[in-house]
Amino acid sequence: MPKRLPPANDPRRRGKPTATSVRSHSAMAWLLLWPFYLCGWLARAFSWPVRLLLLTTGYPLIAGLGALAVCAVGYGIQAQRYDLAKLDSMPERTIVLDRLGEEIGRIHGEKRSVVPLAEVAENFRKAILAREDARFYKHHAIDPIGIARAALANIQGKRQGASTLTQQLASDVFQLKEGEHRHNILRQANRKLLEIAIACRIETSLSKDAILEAYINQINWGRQIRGIGEASRIYFEKHPSELTLSESAMLAGIVRGPDAFNPFSSLTAAIRERNTTLDRMVETEVITRDEAEAAKKQPIELRPKWRRDTQESYAMDAIRRDLEVILEKENIALGGLTINTTIDLRIQHKGEEALDKKLREVERIPGYPHQTRTSWRALAENKREEPTYLQGASVVVENHSGAVLAVIGGRDANESKYNRAIQSRRQLGSLFKPFVYLAAFDVGLRPDTSISDGPIQPGEIKGAGTWHPHNSDGKFGGMEPASYGLIRSRNTMSVRVGNLAGIGRVSEVAKNAGFATPMPANPAAFLGAWEVSPWEIATAYSIFPNNGTRFCPYLISEIKDHKGNVLYSALPVQYPAAKAGAAWSISSILTEVTTRGTAASVSRLGFDA
Repeated sequence: MPKRLPPANDPRRRGKPTATSVRSHSAMAWLLLWPFYLCGWLARAFSWPVRLLLLTTGYPLIAGLGALAVCAVGYGIQAQRYDLAKLDSMPERTIVLDRLGEEIGRIHGEKRSVVPLAEVAENFRKAILAREDARFYKHHAIDPIGIARAALANIQGKRQGASTLTQQLASDVFQLKEGEHRHNILRQANRKLLEIAIACRIETSLSKDAILEAYINQINWGRQIRGIGEASRIYFEKHPSELTLSESAMLAGIVRGPDAFNPFSSLTAAIRERNTTLDRMVETEVITRDEAEAAKKQPIELRPKWRRDTQESYAMDAIRRDLEVILEKENIALGGLTINTTIDLRIQHKGEEALDKKLREVERIPGYPHQTRTSWRALAENKREEPTYLQGASVVVENHSGAVLAVIGGRDANESKYNRAIQSRRQLGSLFKPFVYLAAFDVGLRPDTSISDGPIQPGEIKGAGTWHPHNSDGKFGGMEPASYGLIRSRNTMSVRVGNLAGIGRVSEVAKNAGFATPMPANPAAFLGAWEVSPWEIATAYSIFPNNGTRFCPYLISEIKDHKGNVLYSALPVQYPAAKAGAAWSISSILTEVTTRGTAASVSRLGFDA
């Protein structure tokens, strides 16, 4: 009897699937294709024509649903990569306030201020929903009815979108359209499916009111304006809670084309969009026809043209410089901050007016040979170059705290951005003489010590060589009290006082007083023959009324986040810069300078000594 081969070696079985593998493949087929099997089994109960109809419609439908399920899973996984916390982390602009709470300006980030939904006029909420998503509170992420309506409108040649408000929010916050080309159909389809998946996540995670609040604070109204807070402030100079029905409808209407329908540049188009929105509100039954017609008749009161342009400010420039240092040092993130400063806008504005008034008087002197501000402003804007008309600068400091009350870097920051108060360097001249006398008083000189006002002799002043300065009146005198040399600003006496103190001591006093620019090591520096900024001069002079104590100048007093938490607080910082007695003596002498000395004219201007 021939020997039987084992089943595995049987030639008749080679290449044939085993019963186990057949059962495995069969189970997999059932797992994947059971809807098709079920459809076929159910169709067997019907006659052949009906069965054919059921199979030809059922199989494609099942395949479509299967593909939809695969897409839902795939895009659902992709949607998990997007952090929904970003919906709440909208970067607002930072508000800068003066010491009395008046707004100086806004800096950093987009033009946005987040406003709670409860603080937005109901008129606007109705208007934006009527225009963008009337069934917002009735659907979940996507609106099948809206899709059908949009499809029908597009077939009829009317362009209409079907994205829900939540889809728009997802697309905007996560910038899903970035880099997308108009004719790239596949990329557009991919983006739309991802948008729907993220919108579903948002609807699952947030309430409808929270979604609407995020949306109205995210909307782009053109000109880098984001959110209802900034839109209502910039266009109508109102808080969102104060918007009328007409204003609400206009803001809701221009959302679809913020540049094309900008009321500042295209008021007619903006009014047309307002009227369209009002009609839409009537259709959705949120207002009556009479209310809509009344709103259409209301005149539009926009922000006046002269207040639309961003106004530059020397104070803001100085604040920005300080703020950058503080934010980096304290590791504070930008956006949504409230910056309380020491600036007093009343003093700032009065200082600017006074500076310009005085310089205009100079420009009106007969035969004045230079460019005037009036002649520069008379030029066509496209022919204006950097102005060369007369400029000035001023810094106002609160002596007993170091708080900077005003920074005036020129006549108009919109015309010249160069901030002369902190950037320019000019020779000190006689402004430096009090510090020379302070250094000498520190080492024992008294105000009544006699000092010669005669000509400087060769070799008399250490390091001067043959240098021999004259007095401003071209005259010399005899022996006079040291105080007389400061009151009358006598050059010869001041150089001798500086020589008595020594260059090293005078330089040290200057540094302690706050001069950041090092004093040159030569006798000419005693007469201010070196350059510093107005900021340095103003802050250094504060040591005299403080009996030698210097308060460090500061502009920013407090920084709060959008929740009101204090992130940074500045207190006056002081240190002894000179001996109290010597500083008091200088302060007393400077009082006499303003009554019978070279600055006596200040009393005629209304200032107290």
